[in-house]
Amino acid sequence: MSRTVHPFQAAGTIMPLQINDVAPNFTAETTEGTIDFYDWAGDSWVVLFSHPKDFTPVCTTELGAVARLKPEFDKRGVKVIGLSVDPVDNHAKWAQDIAETQGTAPNYPMIGDTELKVAKLYGMLPADTAGTSEGRTPANNATVRNVFIIGPDKLIKLLIVYPMTTGRNFQEILRVIDSMQLTARHKVATPSDWKQGEDVIITGAVSNEEADTLFPGYKTHKPYLRTTKQPA
Repeated sequence: MSRTVHPFQAAGTIMPLQINDVAPNFTAETTEGTIDFYDWAGDSWVVLFSHPKDFTPVCTTELGAVARLKPEFDKRGVKVIGLSVDPVDNHAKWAQDIAETQGTAPNYPMIGDTELKVAKLYGMLPADTAGTSEGRTPANNATVRNVFIIGPDKLIKLLIVYPMTTGRNFQEILRVIDSMQLTARHKVATPSDWKQGEDVIITGAVSNEEADTLFPGYKTHKPYLRTTKQPA
């Protein structure tokens, strides 16, 4: 697959990735061996989340949080993969600290992006960034703090960039996945702060006549705002 090119993109430049762009494929060393990203992902949903450096405090808590939540990702058919710019050997040492301080070591692969290839490919560092991870600090890798959710079609469904001082809310990531998986199957959208089991919004693409069949008993609050029980 080739990624979507925006009409204002100049020849030879790389635009930041956006929702509905194709997630670029890559080969990388991980804590679970060498992977081809597309082959590893298969037909699953994927969460790829990145880190500017090993042995950083906020990231330590995040990696532990994802390890504890892995059964929830598994239940949703979602594969999780982390990335840090340091070598895989460092990841293994860091995992010991994570287990000691967070109660659980990472139980998913961690990419060692020492040549910054994936960070640049995914627009987390400028394409002309020189050198390797050697000598770089969390400060000059501060933009390697992204969450990408990638669908089975290899399109980017969500991306969030976090500052280094704010830990990521992975319960929110799970909530978003629940919404996206539901709305991929049914002609609905989810309202603000929606959680599993709550009412959903019927999309504007559904006529009232079709809604009568698909969502009997739905409520019309405004012509453009119709709600219904969450589809099973």
